[in-house]
Amino acid sequence: MTETVHVPLGDRAYDVLVGPGLLEAAEAHIAPLLRRPRVFVATEDRVAPLHLDRLQRGLGAITTEALVLPAGEATKDWGHVIQVVEWLLDQRCERGDVVVAFGGGVIGDLVGFAAAILRRGVRFVQIPTSLLAQVDSSVGGKTGINTRHGKNLVGAFHQPSLVLADVSLLDTMTPRDFLAGYGEVAKYGLLGDAVFFTWLEENGPQLRDNVDLRVEAVRHSVQMKADIVVRDETEQGDRALLNLGHTFCHALEAATGYSDRLLHGEGVALGCGLAFELSARLGLCAQEDPSRVRAHLQDMGLVRDLPDIPGDLPSAEDLLDLMGQDKKVLDGKLRFILARGIGQAFVTSDVPPEAVLDVLRASAKSFR
Repeated sequence: MTETVHVPLGDRAYDVLVGPGLLEAAEAHIAPLLRRPRVFVATEDRVAPLHLDRLQRGLGAITTEALVLPAGEATKDWGHVIQVVEWLLDQRCERGDVVVAFGGGVIGDLVGFAAAILRRGVRFVQIPTSLLAQVDSSVGGKTGINTRHGKNLVGAFHQPSLVLADVSLLDTMTPRDFLAGYGEVAKYGLLGDAVFFTWLEENGPQLRDNVDLRVEAVRHSVQMKADIVVRDETEQGDRALLNLGHTFCHALEAATGYSDRLLHGEGVALGCGLAFELSARLGLCAQEDPSRVRAHLQDMGLVRDLPDIPGDLPSAEDLLDLMGQDKKVLDGKLRFILARGIGQAFVTSDVPPEAVLDVLRASAKSFR
């Protein structure tokens, strides 16, 4: 069962295929993109031992050159961009060739950025291996790296030529990594589809073990993102809604050193809860809404409060200062994605800093 989501962006349009067994059919899907039967695969050292041979077999007669990078958020930096670019040049990757980003969100962002700047842009294919990457980072063309100033502050919009979201790859994910990806799935319901969120409340706990439910969750999430990207490719308006939870998340990721103390999807889930709590405190939505969000996070086993993050955290004031480095700052003002209810997110810069501090302080004490 393969579902197709088309992303209609004119001459940069592409398909996202969602289903099991897509790795085995990689040659059939990728060969039509090639001018010569050769691809350049960049992956990471957790994915390669599990799946690289399977991908190479699936590519059949297509010659594969592979680069294996270290796993983890620390790889998304200048040094590894240079490594990928120089490797591609060493391999004589031409402008008409195709680079394959085979891994989670870190690999997709990093390799996509390298493809964007190599020879002023070469085509690339996303084969996301994590739930988070399948529903979010592999779709929409955002590529980039982190710097010492913050997350994703350097990058480019560079759309893939194809996305193969093979949901069978998710079988090898750890429960924690799968749940972190689920944080992004829940985000879609919270930002724009209350019916989908209700579906997740009913089916979320079964996603890991039910392939059909998994396909539907990924397909629906990708369709929602595609619809938003088509309306606002370079994040001038509606696309900012996809950052629900991210203003809090990025500050917490910086505070934890982009380490495994807090995975990105965990930060998104926690950030969504905080965004709804902030919305309720500002009188934008009913208190029942953040309570419902928190209840679902609890049902899924996701983090809900700052004390759920191992180790010490900066003060609320210092976390607010970290938010000031976020790329969503506009004219010196933080842009928050808040909500008038489940599925009713909107963008605003009209948020009193003291209200944000109150939410952070309350979470530090926990709402329990």
